[in-house]
Amino acid sequence: MISNTLPLSLTDNPILSQWIAFEEKGRVRIATGKVEIGQGILTAMTQIAAEELDVTPEQVRMVSGETDVSPAEYFTSGSYSVAVGGAAIRLVCAEVRSLFLDRAAEALGCKASELSVEGGKFLRAGKDTGRDYWSMSGEIKLDRRASGTAPTKLPSTYRIVGKSLPRLDLPAKVAGAAFIHDIAPEDVVHARVLRRPWRHARLVAFDEAAVRKAAKAPVDTLREGDFVAFTGASELAVSRAAEAARASARWEGGMPAPDNIGDREWLKAQPAKSRTVENGLPGRAQGRVVEAEYSRPFLTYGSIGPACALAEFKDGALKVWSHTQGPSIQRDWLARALGMETKQVTVFHRQGAGAYGHNTADDAAFDACYIATRMPGRTIRVQWPREDEFLAAPISTAMAIKLRAVLDDENKPADWTIEIWSPPHAQRPGMNGNSNFTGAEALPNPPPQKELNDIGDDRGGGATRNGVAIYDLPRHRLIHHMIPGAPLRTSSLRGLGAWANVYAIESFIDELAEAAGEDPVSYRLALLSDPRPHRVVETAAQMSGWFDKRNLGEGRALGFGFARYKNIASFAAVVAEVEVDQDVRLKRIWCAADAGLVISPDGAKNQIEGGIIQGASFAMRERVRFEGGKVATATWADYPILRFSDIPEIDIELIDNPNEPTLGLGEASVGPTGAAIGNAVARALGKRIRDLPLTRDRIAATLLAE
Repeated sequence: MISNTLPLSLTDNPILSQWIAFEEKGRVRIATGKVEIGQGILTAMTQIAAEELDVTPEQVRMVSGETDVSPAEYFTSGSYSVAVGGAAIRLVCAEVRSLFLDRAAEALGCKASELSVEGGKFLRAGKDTGRDYWSMSGEIKLDRRASGTAPTKLPSTYRIVGKSLPRLDLPAKVAGAAFIHDIAPEDVVHARVLRRPWRHARLVAFDEAAVRKAAKAPVDTLREGDFVAFTGASELAVSRAAEAARASARWEGGMPAPDNIGDREWLKAQPAKSRTVENGLPGRAQGRVVEAEYSRPFLTYGSIGPACALAEFKDGALKVWSHTQGPSIQRDWLARALGMETKQVTVFHRQGAGAYGHNTADDAAFDACYIATRMPGRTIRVQWPREDEFLAAPISTAMAIKLRAVLDDENKPADWTIEIWSPPHAQRPGMNGNSNFTGAEALPNPPPQKELNDIGDDRGGGATRNGVAIYDLPRHRLIHHMIPGAPLRTSSLRGLGAWANVYAIESFIDELAEAAGEDPVSYRLALLSDPRPHRVVETAAQMSGWFDKRNLGEGRALGFGFARYKNIASFAAVVAEVEVDQDVRLKRIWCAADAGLVISPDGAKNQIEGGIIQGASFAMRERVRFEGGKVATATWADYPILRFSDIPEIDIELIDNPNEPTLGLGEASVGPTGAAIGNAVARALGKRIRDLPLTRDRIAATLLAE
């Protein structure tokens, strides 16, 4: 297979030596800007490189997210890692293999087709030629641009890709030494930062005597503007100091949040920048009209491990250890926020416990870096407490969604409109040209803030992600009301607007099927002319015995959800069986997915399963509440997530499609899972809950409503 276009990662980093080197005898160094955040990506990348180079996975040394070595590949997000980053590694390794084969053939006086590679050694007629990648590395210059024209291997010849290899990242995690929290340099300085209760609040005062008394050990205070940090040799002491400061601090001004922020009517009442995107035949259809409105609340990230970062400023150079999802972006924006040149900053990615969106990793890195510049020569370690994770993390935004369909004579949508109200999902570092570090905002002269916009449709969209239904719709209109003035730092969480849009669209499809008097799965199949999604829907229905389970008993039902993530990544169809009385209980979940060529089946299933569990947690439990101008969910008791005991049996089937390109998978099952649960609950109750989450209070209110 020959690529006609280069993936974005290779376009941005076109030199072969940015990706590969033969520095150590018998080992290949592969560099990637994509980082391990629990998705097994480094194992998959290793498989891709080993396959194309004809070396064993054990011969690959993967260097990830180190800005002085790794290519700058933007964020590890959007389910792009294998589809884009992996595609770049595949092309680079295929081209390097081809270059070495040509050089070996020239030296041996034979054709390249007469040679093969095994374990990095070049063979002729199955016999060792005495040449290998390492002995020839000085003969081939890799500081050249990738052409993307070298043929990659055919899937039918794969020996490593498509196999489930042991995860490379798990041994260290099991041994308790994999995470950034485990880094413990000698003579480290611990630090905690006093957080503002809401955006742009001004610190009037805090009780410094109470802080010193609570610390019970020497602690220094660094204050510049509204940025306050407590530092010392004892982590316990600085933690006590920060807690005492939080309890005594008095704040004024800023942008406190109203208690009803995020409610459907609040969102619809806010000033917005609106636009309309229309597709399909001109004119307006006439016929029966069906309308419905849905909403999702604000969510937080809920990482099991809180944010942590380390930084050292020495001899004008800043070193940063962070569990960021975008090492090169973090480097650039730390430099800007601190008034440095980019070349002064080096970021080393280290793994954290949970990273599925813009969480607090980058904020912790800024905190550590800023303090380090005030304490040159010392290594600063900042760890956020759980309360700050809830209070000061970026917030995944609430959304309101209205759907309207005009049905034709066959009760199919002839005209379709989706209307979305949402603040932007785009306040990661660098987005909209802003630093977006909460610590930087608290400084006396904070970095200037440019106008907010959401993620563009060409990059998958933010609030509009999956807002265009995948079904056969003759006329489609999308109206996007972007709310730029919400008093919160809203940003990216797994799937962004996709899971709410999928929940709304798939719920609405069920409502249309009910209005038509048709089975929900049969109704979907009639709206899918493309055989690929048709097969995914059929497979999920067959797995669950959909058409055989007409009556599961009172309060029990099946529900269906389907989508293609961003309409360009993987397809996923989910069936959920639920039992509902006062609460929703998951009994079983089935999922069929088409991700094209699957690198690691076990890894792919893990990703799908993780998305299912998180999608269920979003739909059933999670909601950020506000009180007194600030986030009122400060503990796990305030912000319940799905527990291990809540997780049902999950069956996953990967549809074999090895000759199709690898598609992003990490976020594909989140939206369909929420939709399947919502549809199952509606069938079990006989009434539909359109505002998430599907809590006991929501169920009671729905059943009591006339």
